[in-house]
Amino acid sequence: MTESIFNYFPLLTKVQREQLSQLKDIYDRWNAMINVISRKDMDNFYIHHVLHSLSIAKVISFSADTKILDVGTGGGFPGIPLAILFPDSEFTLLDFFFD
Repeated sequence: MTESIFNYFPLLTKVQREQLSQLKDIYDRWNAMINVISRKDMDNFYIHHVLHSLSIAKVISFSADTKILDVGTGGGFPGIPLAILFPDSEFTLLDFFFD
């Protein structure tokens, strides 16, 4: 399924391709322990979560040393895929827990 991402982002480096390719296994492992994202949606992981997160990069490009705050990141989207796409930018992911 990563091929659909590689079609939209053909200039990804080998490292970025590897990192994006490893995301599903990481989320599968964590989702088995805690509900990171909907288990019903894992079959569409790359389209519904990763590609949607990266879609902003089609209109905005973060320059090196840009600081981005992902407030309400939940399962790490869009922050984690964007951090892979823009490795020279600084991403902070913040989520809230209300008791």
